Amino acid sequence: MMFRRFCCFLRKLCVLCLLPCAGCTILPKPEPVDVYLLPVSRDAARPADTALRTWSLRIARPDSSGQLLGQRILVIPEPNRVSVYQGANWHEPAALLLRNRFFDAFRADGRINALSTEEMRTYADFELASELAAFHSEYRQEGKPPEVLIKLDARVIDTASRRIVASRAFEVREAAADGAVPTVVAAFGRAADQLCADLVAWAIAGADGAGRANAPAETLPVKEAPQP
Repeated sequence: MMFRRFCCFLRKLCVLCLLPCAGCTILPKPEPVDVYLLPVSRDAARPADTALRTWSLRIARPDSSGQLLGQRILVIPEPNRVSVYQGANWHEPAALLLRNRFFDAFRADGRINALSTEEMRTYADFELASELAAFHSEYRQEGKPPEVLIKLDARVIDTASRRIVASRAFEVREAAADGAVPTVVAAFGRAADQLCADLVAWAIAGADGAGRANAPAETLPVKEAPQP
């Protein structure tokens, strides 16, 4: 009996000793993180050619690897060393940021009504496939602000034949005004704007060159003149 009472006393004592530490943890507090969208710096210029295309286009998420799979904002502070901006993330992985930006750019261009992404699992006449090779800022000159670099290898594919009808390597650089994260993010936005403008014009020209028919955006039926 005495032994049981002693064991019960020890259990109660242990519980009382642990109570002050119930709200304690040995894990470090998470670092505060600012989450950034990829900004749109300018409105897309309307093309001189406004003919509505009858073919459809599927925009695939660019392939990526390594650090580009994550959401950290990458920086190369010196040659051969990759780092990240502390306390700053993209709201989506870089490849998804660009896929969505491409989709918005083609939609704003207005020449292709039938647009989709790989997530929609719909048929399309052409697919825009790509590999994202670089999406970072880098310090190229000592004492100078960083430059943003985006490199993308793109292909337009005829989905019926799986033939590549156009391919091109894009490289866009944009200087930031200073090294502050918001300023660098703004430079990413300007670089993405330039990439989208070049990509849209090139992809439409590539698909047109594959022989698909175009339809004018507004075409009125032509009436034949009455026979005398």
